[in-house]
Amino acid sequence: MNLRQLEFFVTLAQTEHMTQTAKESNTSQPNISHAMTMLEQEIGVTLFEKKGRNIQLTRHGRIFYEYVAPALAEIEKGQRKLQEMVDPDSGEIQFGFIFTMGANLAPKLTQSFHQKGYQKINFEFQQGNSNQIIQMLLDDRIDIGICSKVSSDSELIYQILTQEEMVVVVPLEHPLAKHNTISLRETIQYPYVYYSKQSGLRPYLDQQIKNLKLDLNIVCELEEDHSILGFVGQNYGIAIMPNIPSISSFPVKKLTITDALEDRNIYLAVKKNNLEIPVLKKFYDFCLENTNKKWD
Repeated sequence: MNLRQLEFFVTLAQTEHMTQTAKESNTSQPNISHAMTMLEQEIGVTLFEKKGRNIQLTRHGRIFYEYVAPALAEIEKGQRKLQEMVDPDSGEIQFGFIFTMGANLAPKLTQSFHQKGYQKINFEFQQGNSNQIIQMLLDDRIDIGICSKVSSDSELIYQILTQEEMVVVVPLEHPLAKHNTISLRETIQYPYVYYSKQSGLRPYLDQQIKNLKLDLNIVCELEEDHSILGFVGQNYGIAIMPNIPSISSFPVKKLTITDALEDRNIYLAVKKNNLEIPVLKKFYDFCLENTNKKWD
């Protein structure tokens, strides 16, 4: 078997479609078919079976995929590391960040980095909640990430990058909309739209509510900030959320919280061994040196 056959195999396993695989692999469908036939003959088992118009992995194919896909990812990673070591002023960075950072901090950092003379360094972006960003780092699907929680994984290191202010948002016609500031105790009689357990913000909010000894009336749980804002704007309830720029795009009013809340830290996370890559180390250091505790 050769590397090209294995690349075809992984792509076909993911697309389950011969024509699409040929297109993504920049080759012809007969080439893909021939390569898979030769691979199956060499291994001695059938890797794919028909499923309607598509094809899918057999049991043996699934076992083989579990080994081949990570191996190819490691080969690609090794090749990229070597290329970046040869030319530290170019390359590609897989950058992941939580949803709230996509409106301001993440684009500011990458744009400023390019303006510092690193135009040859390209970025590919991924978004998710903090748990997803951490898992992407561990799986090597991203090189560096911005998240709002710290995990216990020894492979990762975290540095505080900035802090987020928390605010209360209410519908424009809500009784609390006459206020500009509010104590959270003044809000507990009203229903809440709250962050779901999948959100990295949930543990932080739960701890603040516990510290203040409050009991919220939660009527709805959602993961993503703009969904929270949408439901608040439609009078489902009120919400506590980060003070993100897009709040002004929704029919809600933002209230400053007067309670003393714990700092809502935002972290820059990276795998320890990835800092050996010069291009990634440059961006990592740039982020830490050019981010204020409060990013306006």
